[in-house]
Amino acid sequence: MAIPYNIIDFDMQIGKNKPETIRHPDNYCPFCHPEELTDIIDKDGPIILLRNKYNVLSGTEQFVLIETDICHSDMPDYSAPHMERLLRFGLHHWQRLLQSGKYDDVVFFKNYGPLSGGTIRHPHMQIVAFPHLEQPLSALPEEFAGEIITCQNGVEFNISTTPRIGFWELNIIPAEIESPAAISALAKFLQIGTDYFTRHFHQGRIQSYNIFFYQLKGQVYAKIMPRFATPPLYVGYGIHVCPTNIPEAVAEIKQLYFST
Repeated sequence: MAIPYNIIDFDMQIGKNKPETIRHPDNYCPFCHPEELTDIIDKDGPIILLRNKYNVLSGTEQFVLIETDICHSDMPDYSAPHMERLLRFGLHHWQRLLQSGKYDDVVFFKNYGPLSGGTIRHPHMQIVAFPHLEQPLSALPEEFAGEIITCQNGVEFNISTTPRIGFWELNIIPAEIESPAAISALAKFLQIGTDYFTRHFHQGRIQSYNIFFYQLKGQVYAKIMPRFATPPLYVGYGIHVCPTNIPEAVAEIKQLYFST
């Protein structure tokens, strides 16, 4: 019988040897020593793409995109030019792999914080290429619908009213990959979203988030999810939970970032 979802083996032997600096910040950070990195694919100043040394997902090809040479920083701290440069670099390589014809699909995402699924504190993103999938990866346009915060350069920034999992999700839709103005708006909204979640949302108590990039009809969509305990109704039954105070959050973000 066909399984209606994909199962990927996680190699525990490799996984237990992965470096960890989120819960143990005094541990050795490999990304702070670029001179010792191997299998580097491309560089743009401090931005580096390399093959993941710890390929824990069996049957896949995993890549790491180091965002900066400053370990204890993150997207809200970057200058606008660096953020746009980082996005152009990451989107280029994601698209290159998607269009290579070698893979059923390629995903591009970011982990940040102890509840995000990551192990390294140093800012980085990941690209995972799947040569074979039992089922196509899915993202529905409806999962990006939401109450609008603002629109700039044809790019919408909203809070999801049909969340992919539940509670709070910020959406950025859609961005033309070849449009500098759209990439600029995407970069700005990613910085605002990550700053809001880690420094303002719930009095700054949220210290983990994920960013997921999607391609729908040739355009880039992004979703920022703060990470806390996943709603049990979703875990057990796939029921999506939507908060009732989205208008208040929209007003807060507008006041914090768009009031001048």
